[in-house]
Amino acid sequence: MKSKSNKVSRRSFLKIGAAMGAAMCVPSVVTNAMGANSSAVINNSTTADNDLPFIKESRTLGNGKHALRVSALGLGMMGMNYHRGPHPDKQAMIKLTRQAVERGVTFIDTAIGYGPYTNEELTGEALEPFKNKMVYGTKFYDGTDRGAALERYIQECLESSLKRLRIDTIDLYYLHRYSGNVPIEEIVVILQKFIKEGKIKHYGLSEVNAETIRKAHAVEPVTALQSEYHLMWREPEKNVLPVCKELGIGFVPYSPVNRGFLTGAINEYTRFDMGNDNRNILPRFTPEAIRSNTRIVEVLNAFGRTRGMTAAQVAQAWLLTKEQWIVPITGTTKLAHLEENLRTLDFTLSPEEMAELENGVSQITIVGDRYPASEQQRVGH
Repeated sequence: MKSKSNKVSRRSFLKIGAAMGAAMCVPSVVTNAMGANSSAVINNSTTADNDLPFIKESRTLGNGKHALRVSALGLGMMGMNYHRGPHPDKQAMIKLTRQAVERGVTFIDTAIGYGPYTNEELTGEALEPFKNKMVYGTKFYDGTDRGAALERYIQECLESSLKRLRIDTIDLYYLHRYSGNVPIEEIVVILQKFIKEGKIKHYGLSEVNAETIRKAHAVEPVTALQSEYHLMWREPEKNVLPVCKELGIGFVPYSPVNRGFLTGAINEYTRFDMGNDNRNILPRFTPEAIRSNTRIVEVLNAFGRTRGMTAAQVAQAWLLTKEQWIVPITGTTKLAHLEENLRTLDFTLSPEEMAELENGVSQITIVGDRYPASEQQRVGH
């Protein structure tokens, strides 16, 4: 493992964030990281004035004319006002989003279903000053219960997202969930039309199986697949990732630190808001499951302790090292955690270290399903 990073704990990151109030007011130069040519995990450099992390690495999702260049880490917007409990002040989240851009993040992820609508609205307002420098990813539900009105429904979703995001075209438009009620080819033909019209540049799929990926790709090449993937959920390795590699499709893992669990910040006494935090219904976030699965966090902490890495950085470095066409999107509501995530790019893991880490985690039986049965039925078609 190679690093230029200082050895800093997660608690230290929080202390640093609290002390940076004055520094936040200093204007920063916004740089478009998409111009970078490196496709490998490289040691990160920082801004000269205050040693803040800055992403210089970019990666490519998709192939050929369907390729999309993005920053090596993306920012997931969902948790800023949806599914993660009482959300912070809107202006604070706008400020945090802009700070991410100032630190080289060019890839932003949201969805029409987050809120619904309010997350796209937040994203649009936050990024309006930088919209020509950003890569926007958003999602729509397939609406396959609409029959002949399907195209009109997707067009309405698209037009409304463009309005909320305050842009003229969407860089990466995902099918959020595929119900399987109509052939995937029919949906892709509709998206293909919007690509030709210039309303979207590329399309992606979320939480679908290998067969669906192949069928969609045969109609119009898929640029990226977004699915849950982390050290506690490695199912994509069985069929989905091999297909992505074969077809040249990028992979965007959501929840790369398992909804905060792999940071070590959650324990069996943590309680989740019943109104706006979906973790309260997830089997892996019951007190019993958390108590058992904490052993995984202990493995990450032990691995990172001798390398100057926090558990969150270990989890994300593992993803970044798996493949060069993998681009995690990590969400946060705190500047200290944002900078902790960005400093993950200070580290590279050797094959031996990857094997050591995976072996340590594999010794632990994970307790609890990732979704309740009602939610699990919505994925994997």
